[in-house]
Amino acid sequence: MTRAEVRAGASLASIFGLRMLGLFFILPVFAVHAPALAGGDNLTLVGVALGAYGLAQGVLQIPFGMASDRWGRKPVLYAGLLIFAAGSFLGAVAADIWTAISARILQGAGAISSVAMALAADLTRPQHRTKVMAMIGSMIGLMFALSLVGAPLLYRLIGMEGLFALNGVLCIAAMALVRYEVPDPPALERKPDPAGGLRRALEPELLRVNAGIFILHIVLYAMFVVVPPMLVHAGLTLTEHWKLYLPVVLASFVLMLPAIRYADRRNRPKPVLLGAVALLAMAECLLGVIDAGIGTLAVLMLAFFAAFNVLEALLPSLVSRLAPAEGRGAAIGVYNTTQTLGVFFGGFLGGWVASAFGVAAVFSLCAGLVVLWLLLAWGMQPVPLESAQVNPAEG
Repeated sequence: MTRAEVRAGASLASIFGLRMLGLFFILPVFAVHAPALAGGDNLTLVGVALGAYGLAQGVLQIPFGMASDRWGRKPVLYAGLLIFAAGSFLGAVAADIWTAISARILQGAGAISSVAMALAADLTRPQHRTKVMAMIGSMIGLMFALSLVGAPLLYRLIGMEGLFALNGVLCIAAMALVRYEVPDPPALERKPDPAGGLRRALEPELLRVNAGIFILHIVLYAMFVVVPPMLVHAGLTLTEHWKLYLPVVLASFVLMLPAIRYADRRNRPKPVLLGAVALLAMAECLLGVIDAGIGTLAVLMLAFFAAFNVLEALLPSLVSRLAPAEGRGAAIGVYNTTQTLGVFFGGFLGGWVASAFGVAAVFSLCAGLVVLWLLLAWGMQPVPLESAQVNPAEG
């Protein structure tokens, strides 16, 4: 990788990290905090609040991606981060579950993921793109681990209001990074074609990728409706959850690296993807049938996060290579739309299924969806490196 590619990957990973850290600070504690809100004793509404930002993102990812193809990546990044910050500050004053849901929707309206990923693809060559996406994915995973350690402690110190306000401050810091650290993208050799990106997103190979990210985030958010209360029930208080999460997530990074290196160097993403999806299915099946203590939960969560981290790095690399450069923002917008709709449906389905059928049914639903993904991914075709055209900055 050139110095410019390393700089682009590091700065964009930092922006993702600051934004996702704010979101992740909410995830481990909101289900436990929700009964303190007016209306927060309704588990279905708690699930909606967790996933609500995904609904707004699902609606706006494609428009944001198309806007970045037409007007440039950086201006659209600024706009999205500003909207996200406004939602965060609204959440800081929420006293009831409906205001919290509204705040999460406004956070989601800052739908910059497709723009940032398109910019990462603009600034890197195809043969290094999985590395850059792995940098972004690893940063997101690191922020997740940090939030699992820090969120319960910060919640005790500054409350949910303080956590939402911290979201807004982190977004402002991310805007400064966009201004001073992220390189400007090269000019496209061809005229921007957002409609072409949308058409390509309906081709079979991209549909497989989009279906996969949709299912992956349904599973993640459905699990986090039920996993924090499970840990409390197993004897691990909320402020002690980091003792399980931190070693599990850090170990999952170590397990992720050989798989990503193999997929990148050998250009063989299919066996890595299939193996990760199969591992995910196994973890969900076992979580649904085993009466798990803390030790068993730790092992199964390690399997889950190892698979999750591999897929979070691999899937955006695939979509960026399959999408045409002149319509990349639009195509990645479709990808991120399916991702964030998965967030919404994961939170909603997790809350509804848990309240109607019990915790085990949530894991059964997740396992069934992952098996469906495995079947869809089985017919995946090889992805040549030259399938994506970029003009990365030199240096």
